[in-house]
Amino acid sequence: MKRRNFIKGTALLAALGLGGGSAAMAISSSRNRYYAGPQSDHFDGVRFFNPGGAPPSGFGDLLKWQFGGTRATWPAQVQVGSVKPAAKVQDLTVTMVGHATMLIQMDGVNLLTDPVWSDRASPLAFAGPKRVAAPGIAFADLPRIDAILLSHNHYDHLDLTTLASLHAAHAPQIITPLGNDTIIRKAVPDARIAIGDWGHTTPFGPLTIHFEPCHHWSARGMGDRSMALWAAFVIAGPSGKVLHIGDTGFDQGRPYRSLAARYGVIRAAILPIGAYEPRWFMRAQHQNPAEAVEGFVLSGARHAIGHHWGTFQLTDEAREAPLAALDAALKGKGIAADSFRALAPGRVWEIPPI
Repeated sequence: MKRRNFIKGTALLAALGLGGGSAAMAISSSRNRYYAGPQSDHFDGVRFFNPGGAPPSGFGDLLKWQFGGTRATWPAQVQVGSVKPAAKVQDLTVTMVGHATMLIQMDGVNLLTDPVWSDRASPLAFAGPKRVAAPGIAFADLPRIDAILLSHNHYDHLDLTTLASLHAAHAPQIITPLGNDTIIRKAVPDARIAIGDWGHTTPFGPLTIHFEPCHHWSARGMGDRSMALWAAFVIAGPSGKVLHIGDTGFDQGRPYRSLAARYGVIRAAILPIGAYEPRWFMRAQHQNPAEAVEGFVLSGARHAIGHHWGTFQLTDEAREAPLAALDAALKGKGIAADSFRALAPGRVWEIPPI
């Protein structure tokens, strides 16, 4: 990022969940603009928070990163393959679109996670992280989309333009944590939305969607920090269970430690492995590949997919650094590389049975 664009960049980074800090808190409203509900162990009446976890980095740390960091150079564009998925799948198949957007096909249901088909992960059409890898599925080639799992409101996960297009073409059910429905309805007033808190469940056809805690935060701008909730999902159906986490810090393993006891064997865990450098700044909100492997082990999952890498440059690491780090972490644990795959856009994995 050019230093002359720093002011615009800091606002954008705050919106993406990569900065903001005390300055954002200072201008935030004392009233939650997205959600009104009772206090809980992770909601103080205005903002959601991670119980016992680390708060997001502050504005001073953002300045330190921007003026002192070393940002790898990414290619402007990479060639990717594209695929036209089957209309329905009765077992379990995952197709990578890009970043945190995947098509999960299981038990005859088509689910999209955090769908983004826009060219930029940004509130601005002319600035912000630009897509370097085209979507692995062309929008026109999507099968009928039944539901969307939307994990939180950062711009690289909640893209209103894409949601409006999906609503017009498919009218899917949107399943998302508390407060995000308010944001979505500004662009898609008649969207079908099911909201949930951590610990809640939503039935959908043969599936049950469980809302699980993860360690992250939320913001769309400088004045709404953590006013909408973030979550992971466990999708349970006849073909097995799938864990999907859009974004999380490792948080001493707490997003993973109780999963096996509560859900049994998880057939596939979809885990973020990118946007993690510099480590001193990103640790609380974005796990690195080694931590993702540790989470995979703690969860007891049989297979894993690494996402959140290689599509939008949000942080300092090189585009393919997560792949090398994931390979090293798997070797260090004695885990077969084929059991934890970092899927590139357009790649399809028919998840092996348990």
